[in-house]
Amino acid sequence: MQATKAVGVISKPGLERGFELVPALLDWLAARGIEARLDEETGMYAQRPGMDRGLVSEGAQLVIVLGGDGTLLAAARALGGREIPLFPVNLGGLGFLTAFKLEELYDELERALHGQHRISRRRMIACELRRQEAVVARFDALNDVVVTKAALARMIDLDAYVDAHLMCTFKADGLIVATPTGSTAYSLSAGGPIMFPTVAALIITPICPHMLTNRPVVVPDTSVIELVCRDGDGETYLTIDGQVGEPVQAGDRIVCRASEHMLSLIRPPKQRFFDVLRAKLKWGER
Repeated sequence: MQATKAVGVISKPGLERGFELVPALLDWLAARGIEARLDEETGMYAQRPGMDRGLVSEGAQLVIVLGGDGTLLAAARALGGREIPLFPVNLGGLGFLTAFKLEELYDELERALHGQHRISRRRMIACELRRQEAVVARFDALNDVVVTKAALARMIDLDAYVDAHLMCTFKADGLIVATPTGSTAYSLSAGGPIMFPTVAALIITPICPHMLTNRPVVVPDTSVIELVCRDGDGETYLTIDGQVGEPVQAGDRIVCRASEHMLSLIRPPKQRFFDVLRAKLKWGER
């Protein structure tokens, strides 16, 4: 096993306990001879310079994420395809992906640094926004790619193709293309299925469709999904993981496929997917 010489630390903005937690964590790492590479938020808590999130994972063997699921989604994109495991500490709310509690931080981090951890491999979505013959934007998403209306109180019109075959012409508030990881996020709220994280599939979920017979569809993750916008310029918006995006113009094509990159999430040694569902969705409570 390769010795851990450097770790990255990415933090949620506005952490009330950040000014106490981060210096203590950095002292703990320094006592073990481990260099810490900090994003700008973490640097603020440590009162020392930080760096752009896209640089944090360079030369690191592990990245610690302090925050909630939103911080983890941002960290996943910031890795830029680097095969480096994320150690997620839940300092947010629901915490589907950020599995470790603050009181477990040091014991579980010690295990992870010694290779005594369990890795969950998660498929991401690669998305291209194509305008005429040019690719004007590229994104990787861990949860979902969402096309929604940009204006109030109107529906969008788009054609959805799977492997170049017309699937449906949707008139709806929007459309979600989700990974199995993202099946418990926006897609679930829109009526999509819950999928086990290792299932090799993508989910296409309409948001409040005009036709009630338009239902979520699960396709193999070898499929290429293409969405063609039929609305006017600026009437539709593309959002990645609910955090970044682009306005869509008439005739734009949004092409989604399984990314060549996998995300490695460090998980608690005994926690399983259905444990998370029972805890977070309150299944089986009386």
